[in-house]
Amino acid sequence: MTSTYLTRIGTLIRDARRHKGMTQNELAESLGTSQSAVARIEQGKQNLSLEMLARIGESLDSEFVSLGHSGPQHLRIIGGTPLSGSIDVKTSKNAAVALLCASLLNKGRTTLRNLARIEEVNRILEVLTSIGVRTRWLPDSNDLEITPPAQLDLSAIDVAAARRTRTVIMFLGPLLHELDQFALPYAGGCDLGTRTVEPHLAALRSFGLGVTATGGFYDASVNHQIVPGKPIVLTERGDTVTENVLLAAARNEGETVIRNASPNYMVQDLCFFLQELGVEIEGIGTTTLTVRGRRTIDVDVEYSPSEDPIEAMSLLAAAVVTDSEITIRRVPIEFLEIELATLEGMGMKYGITDEYLSANGRTRLVDLTTMPGPLHAPIDKIHPMPFPGLNIDNLPFFALIAACAEGTTMIHDWVYENRAIYLTELTKVGAKVQLLDPHRVMIEGPTRWRAAEVICPPALRPGVVVLLAMLAAPGTSVLRNVYVINRGYEDLAERLNALGATIETFRDI
Repeated sequence: MTSTYLTRIGTLIRDARRHKGMTQNELAESLGTSQSAVARIEQGKQNLSLEMLARIGESLDSEFVSLGHSGPQHLRIIGGTPLSGSIDVKTSKNAAVALLCASLLNKGRTTLRNLARIEEVNRILEVLTSIGVRTRWLPDSNDLEITPPAQLDLSAIDVAAARRTRTVIMFLGPLLHELDQFALPYAGGCDLGTRTVEPHLAALRSFGLGVTATGGFYDASVNHQIVPGKPIVLTERGDTVTENVLLAAARNEGETVIRNASPNYMVQDLCFFLQELGVEIEGIGTTTLTVRGRRTIDVDVEYSPSEDPIEAMSLLAAAVVTDSEITIRRVPIEFLEIELATLEGMGMKYGITDEYLSANGRTRLVDLTTMPGPLHAPIDKIHPMPFPGLNIDNLPFFALIAACAEGTTMIHDWVYENRAIYLTELTKVGAKVQLLDPHRVMIEGPTRWRAAEVICPPALRPGVVVLLAMLAAPGTSVLRNVYVINRGYEDLAERLNALGATIETFRDI
């Protein structure tokens, strides 16, 4: 029994390490142990103390052990029941993250309305609080009030919280106007020169920012004499790198032109917020942004982020996999049009209402009602593209939908090195998924879903995909270690239960 338990823990640690892009040697170095010890742990041949489990979890940004807080660890799902009713789409996780970083630009009070209360937001709030920012949730609401100090204290930064979110890299843009030198912790395995980091640093050099990586910190120095003298051309059309440059440009009094910018939903929300701060921005929704910033921003501002298209897609996939008619309210249609066109090509039918506006006054919303019916595999492969293409974060939900469709579908996740591998977890609940290479899977449907016990993949969207498949599987399934889902979704189990699902949260004692 003990060896089985250790083997499961070892597999979980191995998967989390691979997801972080770390070698066994790198994990061993961060733990102060040997590579052979890490190998034994991953093989289930090493007894582990709670302290060691907690340290491994901190290194890998995965919560293997939880002490002293009430966060749910596991989900027990009784599946095989159709869903019904209506559900509202919550506001965007990725917009919330960008707006929290953008609040550092403002000397006045920032109030963010109806913010997603998720673990990712909690980690950033811990970091902001540690450097002197006052944050408080207004009573009986999801409204967050943010008040900056006269001077930020980077020396007091909560290193543990910062290492548990990659978002801390988006502090570079706002802070380069505040300080000549500063250090920011970064999540392990995210070294300079990797795909996710280097585009940020290359773009921010135009504002005089120089960064070196030493001992798990970005050591930043700023030459305030350097300002953009020509358009900043992003080498990849990334969401966070576009946001980081916007944050830097917001307090540059001159004109900043950003080419190959992402026009995605969270970038648009950030642009709308910056306009509320008095920053002039032209080209919102296109790949060329022209920004005229303000040296000092000191305004009391309120802003409501728009709804989350990835959550909307999650709920749509829940309806498909359970063969249900549900109404998904407040769907940001502009950011789901390609996804819906792809589903129509697979035979899906749905109804939508007339458009209305989100609380930000800009984003177009509809209410969408799903109609159960047979689906067939698409003629071509399904792959993501930068907006306005099919969203990269929505791709895993098409693996689930493909498993419900008659025929064979290829899913091509060309962006991430390992994420397609996690889609093979669907085989544990009955799907036929063949991994062709680290980027491509073939899925054959329709599927006879079956209940199973599965350790949640250490990646947000694949984790939710497994959860939704379990809703369709007759019998009782268990999804273990769901912290990663709570990072991106607020009260997902409770909200699905309101549609007729049976999902119970529990913790091992």
